[in-house]
Amino acid sequence: MGRGAVEPPEYEVLWGEAVGSGQLAAAEAGYASAGPAERLLWERLSVFEGAFDQRAVEEVCGYGALVAADVGAVLERLAPLALLPVDDLFDGEDGGPRHWMPHAMRAVGARRLTARGDRWIVVLHHRRWCVKVARRAAEWWQRGRQLDARDLALRELPDLAAAMDPTTAQAEPGDETGASLEIAVSLWFLWVACGRITEGRTRLRHALALHQGPPPARALWLAAFLELESGRPEDADPLLVQAWASAVRDGDERCLGLLAHLRGAVALYQGRARAAAGEFREALEQIGDVPDFGPTREACWAALALCYSRTDPEAAQEALDQLELDGAGRRTWAGRDLFADAWADHARAELLAWDGERTRAAEHARRALREHLRLGSAVGASCAAELLAQMRLLDGRPDLAAHILGAVDLLRTSVFDTSYRPARYCTVARARSDDALRALLDDPELREAYEEGARKGLFALSRER
Repeated sequence: MGRGAVEPPEYEVLWGEAVGSGQLAAAEAGYASAGPAERLLWERLSVFEGAFDQRAVEEVCGYGALVAADVGAVLERLAPLALLPVDDLFDGEDGGPRHWMPHAMRAVGARRLTARGDRWIVVLHHRRWCVKVARRAAEWWQRGRQLDARDLALRELPDLAAAMDPTTAQAEPGDETGASLEIAVSLWFLWVACGRITEGRTRLRHALALHQGPPPARALWLAAFLELESGRPEDADPLLVQAWASAVRDGDERCLGLLAHLRGAVALYQGRARAAAGEFREALEQIGDVPDFGPTREACWAALALCYSRTDPEAAQEALDQLELDGAGRRTWAGRDLFADAWADHARAELLAWDGERTRAAEHARRALREHLRLGSAVGASCAAELLAQMRLLDGRPDLAAHILGAVDLLRTSVFDTSYRPARYCTVARARSDDALRALLDDPELREAYEEGARKGLFALSRER
């Protein structure tokens, strides 16, 4: 009996999703019906992981036989055949139509691009474009457009993540780590201030492992910062030493200021407030009036206020006053530093609690909580929420405190692994609440309040008064 023809599979798994054979056949038919320029653009667009606009297409695909000046017209003709419109512009963003290539169309283009032998050059064009996107997001963050910077980075993250992997280029991976590291370092705010700590740590470590030669000082600074934010200050210390040596070698004085700030953050994490204050003051001397990268002067003043908030309220208030003075000058050309504002509100809550003004203290703690949640910082949100829970206990509302602590514990377990330990600065407030609630949680109503808080989550509770 003769052997029958092999039936094609009903579907293929492409980029993690099942794509039916009928979809692939339709994509092949669409490709066959396209003209030569449309086919070439179709192939080159397959390197995009997410959505794109005409400007991105011109930068990545506009070279050689398809010059940038012709891309717009070719893209317009190709869109009905292979692309879907996407409405993902964020508030206030200027930009034209954006598109996304479905997986079936992308697979057809990718196979043709590889067969043509051009895939690697398009990947390199794509990585250079991603470097520009990351730089633009970092600049927006420094200039006070922090929510826009976060939204831009998150929207383009599928492409940025691909570009942060040096192994996607045909050249030796070490040859491409410079661009990959630059992207990862430019997105420092996304990892540190916007809650993507684990992802940032993983991507940076991967690029550093493939880097040939001495690692850049700022990459080591960020690696140390992410170890600290992951609850591993002991792993941050050797990276701090390496980063300092690299900064001195490269003459990167700005990075020396970043390292002083980070040493202060490590000391504050460990509960060494006096040492932390000295480091933050050194950072203020070194980072300059208008830092072009990393934590701002307002962030340093807010951190200094946190150092003094439980031991020297006058010094803490002086730091907060200086924050406003520095910020007023900065806001003549840029917006507010929302991350610094959130920690400043936390320090104000501590000072008001010191003075016995619990209602106002709770309001500032709630502001800090909301701002950290808006940015996406689980570390900041947890710390602010535990301070708010303490205020609720002092007001005689253990039910509301239990609500908040239930939500905090859910957030921490969903974001961090079991080895994570919060900063000493944060655990003091939590320890006070736990001591007060330990006997009370035997009460079924308080236990139910704790579990209800976990079900509601911090976003819902942050809106309650």
